[in-house]
Amino acid sequence: MNTNFEKNDGLIPVIVQNTNTLQVLMLGYMNKEALEKTRAEGKVTFFSRSKNRLWTKGEISGNYLIVSEILEDCDNDTVLIKAIPQGPTCHTGSISCFAEETSKGFLYELEKVIEQRIANNTEGSYTSRLFNRGVNKVAQKVGEEAVELVIEAKDDNIDLFKNEAADLLYHFLILLKTKQLKLEDIEQVLKERHK
Repeated sequence: MNTNFEKNDGLIPVIVQNTNTLQVLMLGYMNKEALEKTRAEGKVTFFSRSKNRLWTKGEISGNYLIVSEILEDCDNDTVLIKAIPQGPTCHTGSISCFAEETSKGFLYELEKVIEQRIANNTEGSYTSRLFNRGVNKVAQKVGEEAVELVIEAKDDNIDLFKNEAADLLYHFLILLKTKQLKLEDIEQVLKERHK
């Protein structure tokens, strides 16, 4: 990276985006030292203009932003940081400083939870138990949930339909894991078909 700190008196704007959901979480500013500290420690650190010092997001609340990736724009004067939030990003308790409370992208968060429960073999976890029964049992469960969704589609109870759709998506994510695939892999296939 060849970040240009000269344009704005030594500061650059930094957009922070949730790695999993792609939701924009906040905007802050960094000087060269803040960017170096962010890279070295893996936690987003800004230069606070009001405090006139370096400020690591979450240093008081514990709601750190754990860095996944740091990208620069085409002019080398703005940075995008993809991060995993360790709690609400905004001081108001909101997920995003833009007050955008959305469930878009939640499937990626759910995919991570499923992966963690399987990796940790979490005791009492339905997800872990089902996964450990193998691909045939997981595929069978996806088939059952698909049939239940079709049955509910023929009725007029929208709440039951939504719940069956959620069950199908949940079990589909477990099936992807048994095949060592991610939701992103399926999105890529759809994207290629769209061309």
